[in-house]
Formats: sequence, structure tokens, C-alpha cells
Amino acid sequence: MSLLQKIAIGYFVALMGGASVNYIPGLTDENGLAFGIFALDLYDDALHVASAIWALAAGLISKNAARTFLILFGAAYLIDGIFGMFTGYGFLDLGIVTNASLGIDWSLKRWLANLPHLALGGFALFAGLFMDRR
Repeated sequence: MSLLQKIAIGYFVALMGGASVNYIPGLTDENGLAFGIFALDLYDDALHVASAIWALAAGLISKNAARTFLILFGAAYLIDGIFGMFTGYGFLDLGIVTNASLGIDWSLKRWLANLPHLALGGFALFAGLFMDRR
């Protein structure tokens, strides 16, 4: 199993963890905010599970499938995180279409809300483009 396949399977685990946040007692506050920072709804959970299944399939199929997953997933999630920083909403959940922009906000809360997509997307894109290129 290649490094990229192992990374893709790691993304399966991380994304399933993200999808389960709303269902683990104590991780959401009385307002339904995960870790007191952001809200996840059924659509977000479905997106995370679909991405996780894609990651697992890519990781099990081949190195090239894992690379393709990492590049496409990475680009989509990184751009979603960037949109979140600039508008308060991402595009993957159609938030930028259904909500008016909240404008740019460099607060810690906005960073923390978008950090999962920025970090997961950024690392996946980096891994897909530059790692295990033998």
C-alpha cells in the first residue's frame, strides 16, 4: 500500500470523525454548536460521509485513485475554507448561495470554524501534488 493510499484511508477516519461530531454527547453546546464554534447539519454530515466513502474507496483501489482523491478533495475543501474566511459560508454546502455574505472576519472564531477545511484541504492537495511521486 502506497503512502498516498494510507493518507486517503486516514482521511476516511478523519471525515467519519467529523460526521460523528453531532452525535457524541458533550461535543455540542446548548445552541447546537460543535465545540461551541460551528454548526453541522444533516447536509454537512452527508457531505462528510460521502467524502469519507470516496477516501476509503480511493485508498483501497490504487495509488492513482488515492492521488486523484487527494487532489480533487483537497482543492474543493481548501477553496471551501477560503470562501468561509471571506464570506462566513462555504460553497460545498451551498451556504454562499443561500446566505448573504457576512464579510471578511479574521477573528479567532472564524479561523477555528474554517480551520478543518483549510487544514484538511491544504494537506490533501499538497500530498496529492507533491508526495510519493516515484
